[in-house]
Amino acid sequence: MRSCSLNLRILACFVIFLAAIPLSCKPKSPKETDADKSSTAPADSGPDIAVTINGVNILESEIDKLVKPQLEMIAKQSAQMPPSFAEQYAKQLREQFIEQTIRRNLLDEKVKEANIVITDEQVMSTIQKIAASQKEPLSLEEFKKKLAEYGQSFDNVKEEVRKGLARNQFMEAQWSGKINVTEEDAQKYYQENIKQFETPEEVRASHILIKPVITDPNVDPNADPNEAKAKAKAVAKAKAEDLLKQLKDGADFAELAKAHSNCPSAPNGGDLGFFPRGETTPSFEKAAFELEIGQISDIVETEYGYHIIKVTEHKDASTTSFEQAKDDIIKQLTQTKQSEIAEEYLKSLKAGARIVYPAGKEPSSQKNNP
Repeated sequence: MRSCSLNLRILACFVIFLAAIPLSCKPKSPKETDADKSSTAPADSGPDIAVTINGVNILESEIDKLVKPQLEMIAKQSAQMPPSFAEQYAKQLREQFIEQTIRRNLLDEKVKEANIVITDEQVMSTIQKIAASQKEPLSLEEFKKKLAEYGQSFDNVKEEVRKGLARNQFMEAQWSGKINVTEEDAQKYYQENIKQFETPEEVRASHILIKPVITDPNVDPNADPNEAKAKAKAVAKAKAEDLLKQLKDGADFAELAKAHSNCPSAPNGGDLGFFPRGETTPSFEKAAFELEIGQISDIVETEYGYHIIKVTEHKDASTTSFEQAKDDIIKQLTQTKQSEIAEEYLKSLKAGARIVYPAGKEPSSQKNNP
């Protein structure tokens, strides 16, 4: 099932390109944190200041605006997250966004000194590319509407894209003459990482799932629970067999799935999309991979209930050839080298900057490594 949500990660990654550090969903231990020790001096700053960069104060409220959406997203995805984990994750996010902000500010100082000008045409062209790169490509107006739904201001997005383009343009001077990825480099990468270019055999299948459900509200609490389960299974199997008979008599598979399946795929006619071996229960997998395209299975029992399976597409295992992958590999290796050069440049900027943390707000790396 295709997602209709806006992939803001593409936008976020672009506008902070070369000025951000990776954000992980897994909190790191103190030993895994790698912060620059040049910014160790505490400050007698007010409680609202997160860090001071070359005399410029960054407020906690600015960092909160970055941290809060991430915490809300994780909270939705992990409703049962232990409070201790949530607290640790929030602390890590705060430190990462402060580090990100330091890097962005230092790089933006250099961009300003270079007098780089990005036109409105460049900004709008880039935004249109971002909109078109969504899983479901969007027009500019649709993109604006989605941004509003996510609480994003289009004018703010334009400004961030403008800054991102300026940073990229500035960094091109740092990359100049330092990157030369050859076809031999790409060939070596291909041979050493051949599994990345292998695609396993896959099938696309739809199914109708009938789950056994104990529905009698008057079940004697002292009765044998196995008897109730057996009865529920018998009812479910009988229903599945009736549906299978309807299918053999010419009923539409998708319509029956929509009306009767107990799987979340029901609204899509039971479509599960493509999947390789090893991702489903053994009995379901065996039936699905043995079916011909368009063929419907007999009743298949799993721990979830009774399934009727229909295979709609099949892909044989394949390997992308080097010639097919070459351009993407060269692009990937080039971007890796760009990131390495950018990282070293940003470290040098930070080493020469005056970065002051309020007392008690030093990064955990400084607290653990005095």
